Amino acid sequence: MDAIIKKVLTKIEDAGFEAYLVGGFVRDYLLGIKSYDIDICTNALPKDLHQIFPVNNNSNNYGGFNLKIKKYNIDITTYRKELRYEKRKPVEITYINDLKEDIKRRDFTINSICIDKNDKVIDLVDGVTDLNNHLIKMTGDIHEKLVDDPLRILRAIRFASILNFQIDKDLYQEIKNNYKLVETLSLIRIKSELTKILLNKNYLRGLELLKEFKILDLLDISYDDDITYVSDISGMWAQLNIGKNYGFTKQEIRNIINIKGLVSKREINFKTLYEYGLYINLIAGEILHIDKKTINKLYKKLPIDSVKNLQISNEEILNITHCQKEDLSKIKNNLVTLILEEKLNNNNKKIKSYLKK
Repeated sequence: MDAIIKKVLTKIEDAGFEAYLVGGFVRDYLLGIKSYDIDICTNALPKDLHQIFPVNNNSNNYGGFNLKIKKYNIDITTYRKELRYEKRKPVEITYINDLKEDIKRRDFTINSICIDKNDKVIDLVDGVTDLNNHLIKMTGDIHEKLVDDPLRILRAIRFASILNFQIDKDLYQEIKNNYKLVETLSLIRIKSELTKILLNKNYLRGLELLKEFKILDLLDISYDDDITYVSDISGMWAQLNIGKNYGFTKQEIRNIINIKGLVSKREINFKTLYEYGLYINLIAGEILHIDKKTINKLYKKLPIDSVKNLQISNEEILNITHCQKEDLSKIKNNLVTLILEEKLNNNNKKIKSYLKK
């Protein structure tokens, strides 16, 4: 265990409280996956934590305590029991002094394993067995957990995808019976989970499960069979057919539309580089299996990157063509097209000669 993490656990214990690593960090740690987001559960109350770690602005979203130490983001949360949910969020909780009760409120057994400061594993729900068997299994009453927070349906699919695990047969059946609960989630929460599914290299497994559970139909999302993995999320979303705006920003919408448009052209050339820019071309190129080096080399040879860089002034165009000012834009765009098609050099004399003809 890293000395930084051990020091935080020791500091809480030295103040007379219990403290354990729990959640995704422990799961990843046991799987040999590096993670820097740490959850610690403790019977120390928030007021106690503020005395143990006297720093400002460190409350987390769960009424707990947050520390940022070097590469680690550490959330410390008091043992609790969730008494009532409202709109899929626990709105009434009570602090408790029982680790096992706190563990019961968590979603999956593989996220409910604890480790103490001496690297001793505390497994109260047989999570290690499920981890070894590559199984996503719910803690407690499955139906109740899914109704309380339907996001757990998408989380189960995400973990099955990222970890390449199977979903426990009882959980699988409950998701199949209750998949429509996903409709009650906000579009932002849905987008967040889908983004995590799309950004992992086992994304097809996630999409297949979403399709299998009829969740894609529910969300008005479909996809073709030839989706290519790209590390840019806009590139992944651009390969889906999306019927709703899942909280995309204006820039994300532009990027998705432009990537789709460029992919439909099936090629990268001077005109596409000029029209869409290097960033969009690189993403579309990845989807089209065009080498990045080839695209970068082509971009460096781009004969013109803006209409402002035409080697002729507005006055010169007007004097030669005797056109109206309102026609200037059309003429200049035509010149840019010819230059991009390598039918005309971006040279003042050449452009003048062309216009005179």
